[in-house]
Amino acid sequence: MTDLFSLERGDAPLMISIPHLGKHIPDALRDRYTEVALTVADTDWHLDRLYGFARALGATILGARVSRYVIDLNRPSNDESLYPGQTTTSLCPTETFRGAPLYRDGCAPDAAERDRRVATYWQPYHDALRDELTRLRSQHRNVLLWEAHSIASVLPRLFEGKLPDLNIGTQDGRTAAPPVQEAVQRAAAASPFTWIANGRFKGGYITRHAGAPQDGVHAVQLEMCQSTYMSEDAPFDYLPEVARKVEPVVRGMVSGALDAIVELNASGAREN
Repeated sequence: MTDLFSLERGDAPLMISIPHLGKHIPDALRDRYTEVALTVADTDWHLDRLYGFARALGATILGARVSRYVIDLNRPSNDESLYPGQTTTSLCPTETFRGAPLYRDGCAPDAAERDRRVATYWQPYHDALRDELTRLRSQHRNVLLWEAHSIASVLPRLFEGKLPDLNIGTQDGRTAAPPVQEAVQRAAAASPFTWIANGRFKGGYITRHAGAPQDGVHAVQLEMCQSTYMSEDAPFDYLPEVARKVEPVVRGMVSGALDAIVELNASGAREN
């Protein structure tokens, strides 16, 4: 455990990554931010609690501590757009999801500051992610990387209307073997929640960069509507009675994908 991320190691062929869990803005940077920014409203709130079931599955769980308002760990370090032509957020965002400024006048990070943040905050998370996947791959022919995300269900600046409750991303099937994605979709389809695969969210940088079925790493991103488990208004409370309905669905999606990984390992298969 560090000031940058938390890490719980397991030995199952399963890793849960939560890169937008962090709420911390370092003291040295806080004076640069607006009051709105300091509410860190666009955090992927409470996902460590929602995914608590993963410990019993033997998962390795990596969760960021630093806010995405400092640096977005799910963006390329060169800030290349993941969705060309669409409104999206950047490596060091300057606006909230709703378009409010994050920085006081003249305080947005310049290129040198972005480079410093990559070295200080971005790289250590990605090093830990790589090291843990390497460790798990030394034990298992195939492993599952589950990218856990959540977002407000209505954000007109980023997408039209209301999102489906469960948004599965595998970069159009490139980052996970078909049996893995199919298992996730079956669990979603059997639930009372709306869902889509590879719609508005196809998987962010981590899913696209780490997912390599041919090398035994199968990456799936789940972007959940926060309305399925929490209040989308400040102070962004976890709602146990609401979450109780979606938690077994998420558990079923992860467990189904993990079962598919175990079957691949038992058969000695790897996607080619």
